[in-house]
Amino acid sequence: MDKIKRSGIFTYGILVFLIVLFVALSFSSPYFFTAGNLTKVLRQVAVVGIVTVSMTMVILTGGIDLSVGSMLGLCAVVLAKLMVSGVNVALAIMITFVVGMILGLLNGFLINEIRISPLITTLGTMTIYSGITYIITAGKGIFGFPDKFSFIGQGYIFKVPVPIIILVLVYIFGFFVLNNTRYGRYLYGIGANEKASVLSGVNVKKIKYMTYITSGLLSALASVVMLSRVSSALPSLGSGLEFDVVTAVVLGGISVNGGEGKLQGVVIGLLIIAILSNGMILLGVGNYFQTVVKGLVLLIAVAIDNISKR
Repeated sequence: MDKIKRSGIFTYGILVFLIVLFVALSFSSPYFFTAGNLTKVLRQVAVVGIVTVSMTMVILTGGIDLSVGSMLGLCAVVLAKLMVSGVNVALAIMITFVVGMILGLLNGFLINEIRISPLITTLGTMTIYSGITYIITAGKGIFGFPDKFSFIGQGYIFKVPVPIIILVLVYIFGFFVLNNTRYGRYLYGIGANEKASVLSGVNVKKIKYMTYITSGLLSALASVVMLSRVSSALPSLGSGLEFDVVTAVVLGGISVNGGEGKLQGVVIGLLIIAILSNGMILLGVGNYFQTVVKGLVLLIAVAIDNISKR
């Protein structure tokens, strides 16, 4: 009961902060509260938002996946290579999904079988995947994709940007899994008390494998959206994504210790990160200062989580 109450207070608190931030930026910049800018914010937040769903699942188990940005970059390069080689767009996307799942499977294997901590495992694979991306591209971008591919990242369906539709569908999937499936309950149980879950007959290894494979799959999906939007596969694509993703998830009330938090809070955390970044750009805040602010936001979110437990 205390956890539920604490989670609810946290969610309402960040919702109030989101509203205050929105109003403040609306008065601070005449360009913020416009249809064009808000659409731009939503389109840009789609890539980060897709990955926050899988990161939520990972952190709920008490783990973390710092390799999501590198997986995104590697999957984007694989997809770009396939398309410029003449492979059908749909087939190339399916192969990219498989590649993402294999990358996530490797993370799960190292964590489950070799028993390396999730932090060290994904920190290592983050570097490996990034290095492979640079090897494949020789440090150069890949261009020249089929015109129809741009629809995924730049098109509209009934005046709604396609990336937003994809993001909404992914969040619907996340809400359903976490709130209505046995797998979702197991995620919370493992994060709250892994030993108790094992004694209860839960196949913890299987659940963790599924979770990290899902992380790879959604990173691959995010790579498709991002590549379609920017129309170029640069080796640095996805660099730093993991920071925004973790910040949005933790800011949304998902406990860094696992087993606590709701996906609806993550939606609010995601919007805060997106609006904050957009607002700082409109106000002319330099990139270095933006990095400092984002770091402070992450520390504050973790501090609030720890203080609320005490």
